Amino acid sequence: MTEPTAATAPATGDNPPHRYTAELAGRIEQSWQDRWAAEGTFHAPNPVGDLAEDSVRPEKFYLLDMFPYPSGKGLHVGHPLGYIATDVVGRFKRMTGANVLHALGFDAFGLPAEQYAVQTGQHPRITTEENIATMRRQLRRMGLAHDDRRTFATTDPEFVRWTQWIFQQIFNSWFDTDAPRRDGRGTGAARPIAELVDQFTAGTRATPTGQDWAELTPAEQEEILGTYRLAYVAHVPVNWCPGLGTVLANEEVTAEGRSERGNYPVFQRNLRQWMMRITAYGDRLVDDLDLLDWPEKVKTMQRNWIGRSEGAQVRFALGEPDAEPSSAVDVFTTRPDTLFGATFMVLAPENDVLDALVPAAWPAGTREAWTGGHATPAEALAAYRQAAAAKTDLERQAEGREKTGVFTGVYATNPVNQAALPVFLADYVLSGYGTGAIMAVPAEDERDYAFATRYELPVVRTVQPPADFEGGAYTGDGPTINSANEQISLNGLEREEAKALVTDWLSQRGTGTPTVTYRLRDWLFSRQRYWGEPFPVVYDTDDRPIAIPDELLPVELPEVPDFSPRTYAEEDANSTPEPPLARAEEWVNVTLDLGEGTKTYRRDTNTMPNWAGSCWYELRYLDPANTATFVDPENEKYWMGPQLDEDGQPTTGGADLYVGGVEHAVLHLLYARFWHKVLYDLGHTSSLEPFHKLFNQGYIQAYAYTDSRGVYVPADEVLEHPSDDGESTFTYQGESVRREYGKMGKSLKNMVTPDEMYAAYGADTFRVYEMSMGPLDDSRPWDTRAVVGAQRFLQRLWRNVVDEETGAVTVTDDPAGRETAQLVARTIAEVRTEMAAMRPNTAIARLIVLNNHLTGLGQVPRDAIEPLVLMTAPVAPHIAEELWSRLGHQSSLTYQPFPEADEELLVAETVTCVVQVKGKVRDRLEVAPSISEEELQALALAAPGVQRALDGAPVRKVIVRAPKLVNIVPGG
Repeated sequence: MTEPTAATAPATGDNPPHRYTAELAGRIEQSWQDRWAAEGTFHAPNPVGDLAEDSVRPEKFYLLDMFPYPSGKGLHVGHPLGYIATDVVGRFKRMTGANVLHALGFDAFGLPAEQYAVQTGQHPRITTEENIATMRRQLRRMGLAHDDRRTFATTDPEFVRWTQWIFQQIFNSWFDTDAPRRDGRGTGAARPIAELVDQFTAGTRATPTGQDWAELTPAEQEEILGTYRLAYVAHVPVNWCPGLGTVLANEEVTAEGRSERGNYPVFQRNLRQWMMRITAYGDRLVDDLDLLDWPEKVKTMQRNWIGRSEGAQVRFALGEPDAEPSSAVDVFTTRPDTLFGATFMVLAPENDVLDALVPAAWPAGTREAWTGGHATPAEALAAYRQAAAAKTDLERQAEGREKTGVFTGVYATNPVNQAALPVFLADYVLSGYGTGAIMAVPAEDERDYAFATRYELPVVRTVQPPADFEGGAYTGDGPTINSANEQISLNGLEREEAKALVTDWLSQRGTGTPTVTYRLRDWLFSRQRYWGEPFPVVYDTDDRPIAIPDELLPVELPEVPDFSPRTYAEEDANSTPEPPLARAEEWVNVTLDLGEGTKTYRRDTNTMPNWAGSCWYELRYLDPANTATFVDPENEKYWMGPQLDEDGQPTTGGADLYVGGVEHAVLHLLYARFWHKVLYDLGHTSSLEPFHKLFNQGYIQAYAYTDSRGVYVPADEVLEHPSDDGESTFTYQGESVRREYGKMGKSLKNMVTPDEMYAAYGADTFRVYEMSMGPLDDSRPWDTRAVVGAQRFLQRLWRNVVDEETGAVTVTDDPAGRETAQLVARTIAEVRTEMAAMRPNTAIARLIVLNNHLTGLGQVPRDAIEPLVLMTAPVAPHIAEELWSRLGHQSSLTYQPFPEADEELLVAETVTCVVQVKGKVRDRLEVAPSISEEELQALALAAPGVQRALDGAPVRKVIVRAPKLVNIVPGG
């Protein structure tokens, strides 16, 4: 028998002195957290470098949480779900022999800290560091097994340095469509820009003007290189948000045409911005999804966002039919088979390709409705463009909105039949998609049909509708009709055959080419903000961007007089941004010698978006203190290099498990994959992808309650009143209230913090409750009153080892009886299976069954309780460590082998138990014929099918007919 440790000194009060209370749990937990930190229990050794040890385990497991932003509000109980889940996985993996890397840093550049700085004047660094300190305290108290040597924030100067260095690698690269891929899967890869310069210099690649490379000025050379660079500066249509004082990427704009953060209106403007040529990787970003172990819904979201479409690029001459090629507009269409049905063209209002051709007066025969009531085409176009600029993309593309436009006074020539097509501006076409121009086929497109009807334009069918077709636009399939000229006939052909034939015909005549296009646009990478990474470039007097030498990195943020991005008005679409950095004149204008003598250069006053740091942070965890490179190749290869799959084929490599919310399915994951692929192409990583396996955890939501005025009342003070029909009513201070289900937050008066749970129950109880609420990928409602069930489990576990009066260990060294030994063996086998499959809820259910069985014994056998303590350790590590120590073990159980089942004790005979919810079969369990009703009930309630059917509803009654039937009656 071992004596109580200092952490478990007797408590005071009416309870037995050694009872497992929240107070005792708190002392145990903080004591073990201090010991883990002092002993470096969770330090994962690297093969080389400052974190290396003499040897590392051959089996490794790189476990990754999505990069958290340190919010000033701190955590509520919904936030830790994923962190606890990954901690459980990591602890289990350590016990099964793996070298586990699990660390957590902070995505610390963000708009909230800057907005707070604008409001209060407090530097965003101060706010950010305070928020990080709060979050670190809350997470440490949770008992997460992180390697604390590997933590960092994206605002740390050394991390900024390597973020800027990676930007320069992208800036100094181009996408060579002919370059073989390192993985042997075709061609098309990033190559150093120096190789492109060598081709221009040697004359193996012609310049666009035909001049010799050496004859061009540095500015002219850079103008050409800018059309190839993967990071480049361009005047482009952008999402301008005056309310935030910055431009936004497409992904940061909601479907309603407003900013994702702040819900401000967003407008289209042409501004000079940094762009990332992510579109060059469109094919690889789509195709390589097939190599990843990701949820199919996330793959589908990425495929849809990238939006790869195959079709043809068709050239329409502008003006007279014999117009020069420069007087032409290119249109991408997925339906070149309908080209004979194109009766007009539509350009986005921002498209200026034909401005030089706009006539001074309306052509003869122009309809009144086409002019918009203006005397000249120039007046009509100016007025229409001004009106379109004030609308959001959503307003412009709304399905029910009447389609409007104005004639440009210019005609285009249809290349298949030489028909003269009037060219309109119309705001339902967006400049950011395709070429900003469409060929309008009103017979086969509903928007074009609505436009043609309004402006009395011809409708020519090229697809035969069915006999019962009632008119309008026909968007279905059918044989091609009305599609022939003297050289080609598509009539009678089905869609794909007609597309191939007409595309080939256009290609032979130089008026079209087979083309693959993407919904994905190049990534807008500039932000008119202060709190972000400065661009590591300067501009010379020719406005040529020049990369800062590596030895001058990082480029750090200067102090500025104020943090506000200035605009004239929140609703003013024509306001001009002034970034805060523009006010730091001594920083902006810098004197440097960059190889051309000492000159004065101008820094970029934009900053990178906060996505920059989260694009590569997973690599920095591997080697966080390395000052020579962003990650040592040996360390990257060990932790993220390709492994062999079940078929003996190499994987993409990357983190072994990445856990986070599905809300990042497009933004972060797409950007991080792009950066990683560039680094891979340039030889900086061995892994083709950053995240091999992805798991999306569900959400913890909460009930909120409103009174008769619609005002929220404290959720923890609401009383529930069940009724015989299963429908509950709710009251607050005697008054009826209405229940709603959704988010958790202070304003809804239903927010519960981890700190409250630590104080009331202890961290282990909080962990067990969150892990037992249901399948990890399901969302579920929080119920503080249900936490007591997790606490009772741990209290019974404690009593099975410790006498609550004396603190003495009460286990016996006598071997367990046959029934107990068989249950232990079966539990070990089942828990191993459930833990390996990331189903801690069902694993906990099995632990509870074994724990309850041991509670009913006169004395608990050591050979039964020790396996139970070890199996409990991943979900409740503090109490497990304390009990393991009290059972006479000197070292931490972190690296103790996870129990193995004695095969001879596993019961071969099982019975299938049908589990019903409201009389409907929702799951089946394989159980021992001798299973008790209590054990069967626990297993049934934890079954995945039951959890899905209940969907968080409380259970009113459970009918158990062991071993073959369980029927669950939900309430509420």
